[in-house]
Amino acid sequence: MAKIIIAGLINVETTVKVEEFPIAYEPVRFAFHGVKSTVSGVGYNISKALTTLGHDVDFISLVGEDITGQSVRTALAQAGISDKHVLSLLDETPQSAILYDGDGKRMIHSDLKTIQETDYPLEKLNLRNVDLAVLANINFSRPMLAEVKEAGISIATDIHTIISLDDDYNRDYMQMADILFMSDERLPTSAEKWIQQLWQRHQTAIIGIGLGAAGALVGVHETQYIKHIPAKALRPIVNTIGSGDALFSSFLHSYIVDGDPIIAMQKAVLFAGYKIGSAGGNEGFLTAEQLDHAYNET
Repeated sequence: MAKIIIAGLINVETTVKVEEFPIAYEPVRFAFHGVKSTVSGVGYNISKALTTLGHDVDFISLVGEDITGQSVRTALAQAGISDKHVLSLLDETPQSAILYDGDGKRMIHSDLKTIQETDYPLEKLNLRNVDLAVLANINFSRPMLAEVKEAGISIATDIHTIISLDDDYNRDYMQMADILFMSDERLPTSAEKWIQQLWQRHQTAIIGIGLGAAGALVGVHETQYIKHIPAKALRPIVNTIGSGDALFSSFLHSYIVDGDPIIAMQKAVLFAGYKIGSAGGNEGFLTAEQLDHAYNET
């Protein structure tokens, strides 16, 4: 399997199940077995998924020295992910609270603390024998883009929601990425037209777009081929949080293994379709063997 560096957020995530949206005011709600706190965040979710799928992961992130940061390090150890490159440079560790209902709709409240104003020391970035760099669109990973590109290592990133090719925050990630993922939630045009626009601007080798309940699109620049892969829920939906991270992670795994972006997205849709049967963003990941079995059975 591959040696992958992953730079991104890790935080403590609290999920709260609600009856429906909008939420009617009540002074107290007794949500028995509906409130759960786990370690999550884009960087951690991707790291855990790719570790579960069998890859050698170096995870890079920032936390605080508070009790939340201690919880983060415990969770990393339990997941078999080294915390060597997770530095305690923040005053407090980021946290999030997510409300979700029985239909899988969710409302995310994210508190990043001071992570967006804190630099990661580039001298600690080890690129030896790295096959792929997954750089989440968070400020501390931004200076790593040029370092990784200069080293000749492929870059994969997920910019999540996007509304413009001229988006200041995501412009350098779109420019540098060899594999670029995003959601269709806020696109200013159809997903197919958006892929064409990205190709005209950046010639991005591979583009993946999550379409929610409609599945996903994958575009391959070399052949100018765009393929829609329908969604497939492998078990009842509990919470869609983390489904985009799961889609992205599984695509990277299968593309590394098979080298075929279409098959990779077909498997990624199945991986995400199983993952959303769990409540937390870091839960419900299939192993590589289980994923192959699910693919062969569909």
